This record gives sequence, structure tokens and C-alpha cells, in this order.
Amino acid sequence: MSGEVFAGILIPLLGTAAGAGCVFFMRKSLSGSLEKALLGFASGVMVAASVWSLLIPAMDMAENIGKFAWVPAAAGFLLGIVFLMIMDKAVPHLHLNAEQPEGPRSSLSKTMMMVMAVVLHNIPEGMAVGVVFAGVLTGENDMTLAAAMVLALGIAIQNFPEGAIISLPLRGAGLSRRKSFLYGLLSGVVEPLAALVTILLTGVITPALPYLLAFAAGAMLFVVVEELIPESSAGEHSNLGTVGFAAGFVIMMILDVALG
Repeated sequence: MSGEVFAGILIPLLGTAAGAGCVFFMRKSLSGSLEKALLGFASGVMVAASVWSLLIPAMDMAENIGKFAWVPAAAGFLLGIVFLMIMDKAVPHLHLNAEQPEGPRSSLSKTMMMVMAVVLHNIPEGMAVGVVFAGVLTGENDMTLAAAMVLALGIAIQNFPEGAIISLPLRGAGLSRRKSFLYGLLSGVVEPLAALVTILLTGVITPALPYLLAFAAGAMLFVVVEELIPESSAGEHSNLGTVGFAAGFVIMMILDVALG
């Protein structure tokens, strides 16, 4: 693995670390309005990344099979959805602002279950980064180092608010600033690990690359629809989540088209 690829898969973690670092100079919780806007922003980035960085390249790679070029994208996408649905049921976790945990009964603390919720939806983001860099390493014409770096940067941008959204509530729950930061950072460590596993897997099964691209897209969009959008629109009606979504979508689209 080249140094550029290794650096690339670490970029999203830097975004999480920067966001979690907000706990050292911000108050113990985000305002409801800012939280809605940030969740909407993260959703917009993930949707745009899923389309331009994952689904479209997946179909482009499969164009040699003619009118059935949509098959790898469709199959991979649906498998990604199913995978996250299974993980959602199998792993105990607690969503932001929720009272009851999801998944099997567990002796994990509320803090750890909040962290697990973030870990769950960081897995597909790590896979997305990994599979794009895997395409670069395998020499796929549709995948460039610039495009892979743009995706990593986009994920890092949306990880910034996510890092803050996990660390600040932990601080508000009574943890020290240092522990809140560490838990926020640890929730993002799964991303480079998932990226590394995906790169190694693709190296073994190169023909699976279009399926894996679409798989990552399906898993990411499951997180958006099942978690981020509902949380951004919870409580009193507000358009802040929608405005945040539009901003995130447009920024990621511009990054991908202009720089990728």
C-alpha cells in the first residue's frame, strides 16, 4: 500500500478528531437548531458521495456487460442495506436523544451504547473510502487518486459535526473533557480499519469492486434514512435540517465533480 493511500484512509479520522476536539472549548451541549443543521449537512454529504463517488463509478465499471450494467450497482446497493439492517439488530446501541437502546439486551453503559451507534454508521463510511482507494490500487480507469482523496475529504468534512455531536453530549452526561474527546475519537477509529479491510478484500476479489462500491453506497444511505434524517427533523418543526442537507449535498457534489 502506498503512502498516499495510507494517508488518504486516515483523512476521515482527522475530521472526527477535530469535531470531538470541540469539547475542549465549547459548552456541554449543542443547541437543538445547530444539531439539526449539522445532522442535515452530514446527510447531504453522504447522499452526494453515494451517488457520484460510489454508484455512478460502479455502473461505469460494469458498462462492458451492456444493458445489464445496472446489476452490480443494484445488487450491491441492496446487500449494503440488508447488511446494515442486520447490524442494527445485532449490535446494542443508543441513538442520539433516544431513551431506549436498540439491538439485543446488553450490560453496556449508556455512554458506550451511544458510541456504538456512531461506530455502526462509521463502518459504511470507512468501507466507502476503502473501496475507492482499492479501485485506485487495482488500476481501474474510472477511479483516480484525486477522486479517492475527494471522497475521503468529503467524509472528513461530515465527520467534523459527527465528532462534536458525540463528544459534547458525553461531556453533558458527566464525563471529563478528555474522556469525552477520547470516546469521540475512538468512534471514528473504525473508519480507517473498515477501509483497510475493504482494500485487502478487494485485492483478493478484484471483480467484486463494482458490487463493493454499491454495497458501501447502500450501507451509507441506510444510515442517512434510518438515523440522520429522522434525528435532523425530530421535535419542533424546522427547516434547518433541510437547509443543512442542501448545503452538504451541493458542497460534496462540487468537490466530486470539480476535483474528482
